[in-house]
Amino acid sequence: MTQSPIKKAETLIEALSYIQKFEAQTFVIKYGGSFMDSPDATVRNSVARDIVFLEAVGINPVVVHGGGKAITRAMEQAGLTATFIQGQRVTDAAAVEVVEKVLSKEINPEVVRTINELGGSAKGYAGSDIFLCRPMVNIGADGKPVELGYVGEVTRVDIFPLLECLHQGITPVISPTARGEHDGHLYNCNADVAAAQVAIALHAARLVFMSDVPGLMRDPKDVSTVIPHLKIDEVDGLKKAGIVDKGMIPKVDSAVAAIRAGINKVSFVDGRVPHSVLLEIFTDEGLGTEVVM
Repeated sequence: MTQSPIKKAETLIEALSYIQKFEAQTFVIKYGGSFMDSPDATVRNSVARDIVFLEAVGINPVVVHGGGKAITRAMEQAGLTATFIQGQRVTDAAAVEVVEKVLSKEINPEVVRTINELGGSAKGYAGSDIFLCRPMVNIGADGKPVELGYVGEVTRVDIFPLLECLHQGITPVISPTARGEHDGHLYNCNADVAAAQVAIALHAARLVFMSDVPGLMRDPKDVSTVIPHLKIDEVDGLKKAGIVDKGMIPKVDSAVAAIRAGINKVSFVDGRVPHSVLLEIFTDEGLGTEVVM
């Protein structure tokens, strides 16, 4: 059903207060999920159009993208097996080279090109030129360290090239790889963690995680169980109940770290919904799950 002119005007008026509120502020958007692989260009381009809109209304977007499914496909083609522990991809020396190729040399330029073709202005960065990291150490159920290989935990973000971009009205687009702070080796980093560290380093107003689920759900099989509002002191209980599990662990932990560092709100939204970024930012109801103090 076509929206009436009056309804369109009401939508614009609703957005106006948010546009005024967020003018010149920085929003970090983590772009990931199976919708990145969609054969439908409309789906793939929806996020890029939202980025262009943010630029046009004076908001400073910064994009950190993932690419897990593309990495898994490339590893399989190279005869490598993808293994995950506690939501993290186990990454040996051969796998990390595949990760860098896919993320920094294939996906990153594609995201940048799409934003630019839609009238925006974007510049790509390999995460290994922006992030320093230390090897990530996870603890298993037996209390012993879990060997993840070249998986890094971001410890430093070089914000200067990012600030230079923002000063010029350019959107930085960053892949989630890093250099080891002590060994200089290439590391694979979780994109959710990397995005949170960028948001913290830039003192961003908001952090938005885009994936292919409607938000944090109490029952992963029932979309009606999306948790619309989550306070960080509720997270431990959700972990113990198994509601926050597997790939949601680094995402939720990153959201908590960002909130504790001063980010006003972190949102989990469904990238498959057209213009989900704009709906989350510029409407009263929003969508997905919002994480707050």
